[in-house]
Amino acid sequence: MQPESGRSPQFGEKDSMDNLFDLFLPENTSLAATIILLSFVIAAGIFIGKIKIAGVSLGVTFVLFVGILMGHFRYEIDPGILKFVREFGLILFIFSIGLQVGPGFFSSFKKGGLRLNGLALLGISLNVVLVLIIYYSGWIDDIPALVGVMSGAVTNTPGLAAAQQTVATIPGVDPEAVNTMANGYAAAYPLGVLGIILSMFIVKWVFRIRNEQEISNIEKEQEDSHLKPFLLSVKVTNALIDGHSMLQLHDVVQTNFVVSRLMGSDGKVTIPKSSTAIHTGDILLVVCSAHDAERFKAVIGPEVEMDWESTPTPVYSRRILVTKSEYNGVALGSLRLHNGYKLNCTRVNRAGVDLLAAPNLRIQMGDRITVVGNLEDIDRLASRLGNSMKRLDQPNLITIFVGIILGIVLGSINLGYGMKLGLAGGPLVVAILLSRFGYKAKLITYTSSAASLLLRELGICMFLAAVGIAAGRDFAACVFTQQGMWWVLAGFAITLIPLIVVGMIARGVYKINYLTIMGLLSGGCTDPPALAFANNSTGNDAPAVAYSTVYPLTMFLRVVAAQALILCLM
Repeated sequence: MQPESGRSPQFGEKDSMDNLFDLFLPENTSLAATIILLSFVIAAGIFIGKIKIAGVSLGVTFVLFVGILMGHFRYEIDPGILKFVREFGLILFIFSIGLQVGPGFFSSFKKGGLRLNGLALLGISLNVVLVLIIYYSGWIDDIPALVGVMSGAVTNTPGLAAAQQTVATIPGVDPEAVNTMANGYAAAYPLGVLGIILSMFIVKWVFRIRNEQEISNIEKEQEDSHLKPFLLSVKVTNALIDGHSMLQLHDVVQTNFVVSRLMGSDGKVTIPKSSTAIHTGDILLVVCSAHDAERFKAVIGPEVEMDWESTPTPVYSRRILVTKSEYNGVALGSLRLHNGYKLNCTRVNRAGVDLLAAPNLRIQMGDRITVVGNLEDIDRLASRLGNSMKRLDQPNLITIFVGIILGIVLGSINLGYGMKLGLAGGPLVVAILLSRFGYKAKLITYTSSAASLLLRELGICMFLAAVGIAAGRDFAACVFTQQGMWWVLAGFAITLIPLIVVGMIARGVYKINYLTIMGLLSGGCTDPPALAFANNSTGNDAPAVAYSTVYPLTMFLRVVAAQALILCLM
């Protein structure tokens, strides 16, 4: 008789293999099996989403489709865990979006972006009007499905998330409405992406647009842009301002500028202060806007060729990184660079964009300020401001989780008529406000690009995986039917008609550059694949500029519109 100790490993090994195999079975809803399922859906979705067809990829959206496929094959997740993954992923995604768009949200309403945001608002309004026409005509009378179709047609996942969360809070609504919404979204999404790109081609064909000419025009516009700091060397020839101080010169020119360096008639280079007097024959290195350059030359004197870098001088130009939290939100003028350090600040670089160094400009964590002066003074200022990249690598988790708490609280407040911002709108609004005004509460909202991207992508992948798995069980029965085909056609109409109208008005009425229109149409639908297509087809960053201009307001209104339709029509 073989000892029991000789048989046990065999039986134990078989049991172990069975347990491992069970982790991959559809009916297994254990925690380990759930994590494996979610990880597979996310990994496979991201991998497939990187595949490009005609230069266009769907990105992380494919996580939804892989989740639907697994749900179709009866893979399930415990309802409590599923809800947590979906809602927490949504909060992470929405909050990171808010932090990203927040700094540009209020500035997007300025003169330069007002017209583009107005056109984007027109597109959103037309989307809602079409939804109402389809609903009241009886074409599609299922409002959760229709809102899902609208969100898919304009490729706006946060809108879908907000609508789903709103539906879940309405008493007496069928819980399956959440899954129906996801099915409508998935049905409309693919043609939504294609519809955005098709609208670009239609506008281009109608107006006989040539990319080469548009690129040339936009490059000229960018060169003449008054927003970008402009370096100008001028010689003082106007005898009327001889002996004027720098402070008096500001009163004469009446514009924002910084005189970075001054070369006197003796050839000595100095850093001027507000009390420094200028004389005829002096040469000034001026940092101003390109728009004001001609005015400056008319008042001071002609432009001259001057190689300041090769001029023997103890004056140096350096960039200092703001990494100490106590200077987050501090006005540039309060640093007393002239009096305390004998330095001039000429530019502030924020997120890759150069800003003119105005005294009232508030610096933020992560800003790079360009200063000129002696190396010893520059080093002293650098020590004061931090100038340590290592500090920026540390995530500011306190701000993130405090913001999430405030966002959930705000989202739970009844705004009247049963409307709440919910778990989508609340964190979005709070994140936008924190990114703009967080410094007043001593909260640091700076997040490195890598950390912000990780937070955003992790959140959206968790959300899409959970939504896809939940909706997959009934996806085929809903979509691959006559009803499903109506969803696809309705979604294509909701995508194409408003974009064509907006594109025609933008070009025909306002004569907006075609590259800007491409960014407008992509940003109006918050669609990264369409933006990628625009960038690849033009080789210019003008579409991305327009995209970022309309994206903040569009993202906010898409979320609100989806919620409003649910609350008003259910």
